[in-house]
Amino acid sequence: MEVSIKVNGKSYEREVEPRTLLVDFIREDVGLTGTNVGCDTTQCGACTVHLDGAAVKSCTVLAVQADGASVNTIESLANGELHAMQQAFTEKHGLQCGFCTSGMIMTAVKLVESHPDIEEDDIRHGLEGNLCRCTGYENIVRAVAEGARRFDPHSPWEMDPAEHKITLREAERRARERSRT
Repeated sequence: MEVSIKVNGKSYEREVEPRTLLVDFIREDVGLTGTNVGCDTTQCGACTVHLDGAAVKSCTVLAVQADGASVNTIESLANGELHAMQQAFTEKHGLQCGFCTSGMIMTAVKLVESHPDIEEDDIRHGLEGNLCRCTGYENIVRAVAEGARRFDPHSPWEMDPAEHKITLREAERRARERSRT
């Protein structure tokens, strides 16, 4: 079957078998390997991507189901510099082996976008579908909280201004959003 899927802003038209998973399309047909295959059973979340703006586990979506859709992978987040959530995971040691990290970050980005005033319990609940076999989750929760601070300066989390590093483009985007509300 022929599919046309926009991945990270670029359209890809490919002939795929009807049983091809979206994660395999991303990794094998498109060549982006930041999205990991962990379980193929929607248990671990290592394959989380954004499909038409929603965080989904790409091991349970067929490529034909994504025909005509827009997919963003972990590779789409950094635009010359690390995304605020990627930077937070690095600085707060929210990763160890790194296998689950891309899925954790993609989930965390959507979690924080939809809940800008997120609290620790909400972070823990929001990450329940993502497994990490290396950490005790404490640093992951801290990283998401830090990422939330960087997304929204009005977040309830305390922050040291010296740690608040965002690009000029991001600062301008935030200023435009605040002026609209």
